[in-house]
Amino acid sequence: MSHVIVAGRSIGGAAPCFVIAEAGVNHNGDVALAERLVDAAADAGADCVKFQTFRAARLVSSSAEKAPYQQQATGQGSQQEMLENLSLPDDAWPRLMARASDRRILFLSTPFDAESADLLLRLGVGALKLGSGELTNHLLLAHVAGAGVPLLLSTGMASLDDVAAARDLVVAAGAPLALFHCVSSYPAAASDCNLRAMASMRAAFQCPVGFSDHTLGVDMGLAAVAAGAELYEKHLTLSRSMAGPDHRASLEPEEMKRLIVALRGVEAALGDGDKRPRPAELEVRRVARRSLFWTAKLRAGDVVVAANIEALRPATGIEPTRWRDVVGRVVARDVDAGRLIAWEDLR
Repeated sequence: MSHVIVAGRSIGGAAPCFVIAEAGVNHNGDVALAERLVDAAADAGADCVKFQTFRAARLVSSSAEKAPYQQQATGQGSQQEMLENLSLPDDAWPRLMARASDRRILFLSTPFDAESADLLLRLGVGALKLGSGELTNHLLLAHVAGAGVPLLLSTGMASLDDVAAARDLVVAAGAPLALFHCVSSYPAAASDCNLRAMASMRAAFQCPVGFSDHTLGVDMGLAAVAAGAELYEKHLTLSRSMAGPDHRASLEPEEMKRLIVALRGVEAALGDGDKRPRPAELEVRRVARRSLFWTAKLRAGDVVVAANIEALRPATGIEPTRWRDVVGRVVARDVDAGRLIAWEDLR
């Protein structure tokens, strides 16, 4: 499974890195704000804009506490109450999907319960993305994998054995799979990113692997693509100053645009791995490499010795790699010192 197809787009293998602008819940429960996030993702050049679809009561118990980073961003209170304020009504999703279609960007969302997954599937989404917290939720994983659409699965907080168990379930159900390496810390430190884990998962599971980036700034995105990420996901907000749990670790629209331009530059710089001269090098090669020149005046019939030749720029004659083919030959015609050696000078 070297690649998967999402809405006609190939992900993995030789395909360009699939870039997801993760709008998540940065709409703060406002559909109009969510539409502006679709526009921002499209304007930034992302391949996909992704949200989160859930029923708060089906996701967390009423006694669930907020994570520390959520408390820092939104204050005290229950996690369920916070999520209720960040959810969107069911009729928002076709509206957002239509907006994405108009802007020629793929729409996806992460479901956190079976009902939300079914809602998205009825809309005809090209894939489903599950967050790291659902990796061991084999009840939801089995439900989603059974739908047969490609599954993009984050693996934060997981061991390779955890990922293997989830992967086996998904593959047994027949769903195409791509994995995100992820560090479930908000924000994540560069020292925790362990980007080489992408290669480990790709070798172990033979499927596309990318990076879901929770670090601040853009550096880890560039590093991830350089390290071979076939998918890349980064949170997008209209402003980091907005209230809400994820804004602080998100990029603003102009930052996202600059990141994607830089990602594509890194991707182009990686090339195909075939070591060969680039077209831009050919003119430089002509003036920077050397050819064989005569160091002395010789007469026809003389035998060439090593002292009779030297290598000088430009590379318009016999390459110095062939000097042994010149030494020991007989001079066919008189030659002058300082002149470019030609095969016609020899017999």
